Amino acid sequence: MGKDEEGTHRQVKALEREVIRPSVEQHHGRMVKTTGDGFLVEFGSPVEAVRAALSIQKKLANGPLQLRMGINLGDVIIEQDGDVYGDGVNVAARLEALCDPGGVLVSGKVFDEVEGKVEVEFENRGEQQVKNIARPVRVYAVAETVRAFRPAPQPLSLPDKPSITVLPFTNLGGDPEQDYFAEGIAEELTTGLARLRGFFVITRSSSFTYKGRPVHVQQVGRDLGVRYVVEGSVRRSGERVRIGVRLADATTGREVWSDRYDRAVVDVFALQDEITANVVNAVEPQIYSAERDRIHQKQPDDLNAWDYLIRAMPHVWVHTRHNNDLALNLLSEALRFNPSYARALGLHAWLSQWLVFHGWNAFRRVIGPAVERARTAVEIDGDDAWARLALGFGHMFRREHEDAVEELRTALDLNPNFALAHACLSLTLSYGSKGAEAVAEIEAAIRLSPRDPFSSTFAGVRSFAHFMAGDYAAGAEWGRRSVRQKAGSCGTLAYSRAQRCVARSGRRGEECRRKGP
Repeated sequence: MGKDEEGTHRQVKALEREVIRPSVEQHHGRMVKTTGDGFLVEFGSPVEAVRAALSIQKKLANGPLQLRMGINLGDVIIEQDGDVYGDGVNVAARLEALCDPGGVLVSGKVFDEVEGKVEVEFENRGEQQVKNIARPVRVYAVAETVRAFRPAPQPLSLPDKPSITVLPFTNLGGDPEQDYFAEGIAEELTTGLARLRGFFVITRSSSFTYKGRPVHVQQVGRDLGVRYVVEGSVRRSGERVRIGVRLADATTGREVWSDRYDRAVVDVFALQDEITANVVNAVEPQIYSAERDRIHQKQPDDLNAWDYLIRAMPHVWVHTRHNNDLALNLLSEALRFNPSYARALGLHAWLSQWLVFHGWNAFRRVIGPAVERARTAVEIDGDDAWARLALGFGHMFRREHEDAVEELRTALDLNPNFALAHACLSLTLSYGSKGAEAVAEIEAAIRLSPRDPFSSTFAGVRSFAHFMAGDYAAGAEWGRRSVRQKAGSCGTLAYSRAQRCVARSGRRGEECRRKGP
């Protein structure tokens, strides 16, 4: 209209006269009214409405004008002059506004009536919240119009950090009542992964458009511009549920990781939380591992700060001074590229302090600079859980107990599934003579990550926590486990001290607890 008002008006009137009215009449519809550049049409059959829409869109495929079409099924109020009103009309208008040019969107009510009766396929666009309509509307696109009339979308470039989407989980039980449980698992996983700083996570509203559609992970990757896809299934039988989860590389279709969980259904929400925590803790290191393999194929001149951080991660988890020194060197390279990289600052600060904890570095030489790096990381990105962990660990070394607990609890608020933060908080609480609270935190760490690379350390921290809680037998047992897993671990001192206190009670046992290991 801006370029040629009169010419466009003539084209619109010709479109109405030569295409729309003949198609509407052919499919037994009634033109209710025109609204400038829009048309409101009533049909006695949703099948005929869809066929008329397809007929019109095919005739306009190569023309200068494109239409958006929305089709809804519902009761209407008919005025004496033939005009119609009501929510049925409002939903159709909202669908038209959501539609792609040249496309056709139908509501769930229309889809239920026409599926299998018209020779077209539909794409599930999920539930959409539309203006002035109280409940979300199920929306489907006529796939034929999507393929024929919508220009092929340009592939989305992959972000410079791990990108991931969680597809709606498939309800294998067939009971529609269980859909809410499958949807809840996927939604909680999306939220849990989004808490991982440094990950690019697609929102639920986009990923849930694939609900009910058989899709290939590589197509999803191209559609959403992500490298990794999480998909899963839920099968419930009586009071038991089986949940399968799979992580795939969307660029190759290769499976990166999969697992299965069989659980009793006692508390649905607690079960969702448990599965979410287990999967997030499993997926994070798997993605780091896959990223490391990918980055090792890059030329050294192409490496950036993220690449160096990923190369450092495997050395962080290997508890030798040599590997930890290698990790610090790689993190220093990351900071050379980007001195304001909060995650690299936080990891470097924490690992430097970890070497002090094991007696591999001098306290006075390391702690001051490490705490300053951690503080800088928090100032740059206060929502990075690793930065908060590093700062809390530094406060613990300086015996600033309340500050340490506050920072570590903040780390857990940012990422409740951060097992190492639970362990460090347990250690801090133990030093603060809060043994019972310390036991609860280390139990949470072990429950979240039962096969953690730090498992020997977790056992040692648990030994110390039980010791400070006055349970010397449990302290000795967990110290024994820590020593069995790794000689010279942090459980060794707690174990030897607890052994001497196992048989003691009353005043002498309390004296053991006060002195600590």
